[in-house]
Amino acid sequence: MHIKHDAHIHTPFCPHGSADTMNDYAEAALRAGLHEITFTEHAPLPDGFVDPVPHQDSSMKAADLSRYFEACQKMKQEYAGHLIIRTGLEVDYIDGWENETKRFLDQAGPSLDDAILSVHFLRTDSGYVCMDYHEDTFAELIKVCGSLEEVYQLYYKTVLASASADLGKWKPDRLGHITLVRKFQKQFPRSFDDSPWIQAVIDTAAEKELALDVNTAGLYKPLCEEHYPPEEALKHALAKGVRLVYGSDAHKSSQVGASRAAVDAFFTEQSPFHL
Repeated sequence: MHIKHDAHIHTPFCPHGSADTMNDYAEAALRAGLHEITFTEHAPLPDGFVDPVPHQDSSMKAADLSRYFEACQKMKQEYAGHLIIRTGLEVDYIDGWENETKRFLDQAGPSLDDAILSVHFLRTDSGYVCMDYHEDTFAELIKVCGSLEEVYQLYYKTVLASASADLGKWKPDRLGHITLVRKFQKQFPRSFDDSPWIQAVIDTAAEKELALDVNTAGLYKPLCEEHYPPEEALKHALAKGVRLVYGSDAHKSSQVGASRAAVDAFFTEQSPFHL
């Protein structure tokens, strides 16, 4: 069975994405033969949290949230009978901001059909760093943490914390791109094995009954060239009965449904997957 649902798609509400309209994304999904998509725009960051990237454009602004929900609802109506459209968010887990995130989810949760919980920001002794922003930022992060291995350890520790965090009734039930720390691995190759940390995340996801984002964006990142998580991790997730959900992480309409064939073999009728 082929993947028919792309469950990780961004929109023009993303400040660091493209100007492609939500209709552009929907039409691209239809051309790709998809039956269903989930818009998962970056949720507004917690009130009071300072976005550490230079243009402070990591997420949708809080003032745009209601318009985003309205736009999703309009799309559902417009494509009824042609394409199932789900309203979702990609919510950041930020160490130390759990209470604020829970309050946000208590308010936004009733409007959601779906959501992803992702780690982009790491808490260091010198403040928060957006780990995946740029390879130069990643190099600085290595200096701050003391080594590449320490960066990886901090990342997976934060992902584990996200899986176990009490974020209330509306906590997302899917963890986003759990190996995002590998985004720049071609420039910063590992001399250590991070698979035990990945397996620990998957084991915790199984314990907490959380799904995993099978995210193909890394395949078209020139310094990564693999999906998040990679094949060996998907096999471990299969063995643990973790639900896997395909997502392109599209930030422009041409990326909708991207690289499905790379993970299609893992998505069979006999497997506990959402297709």
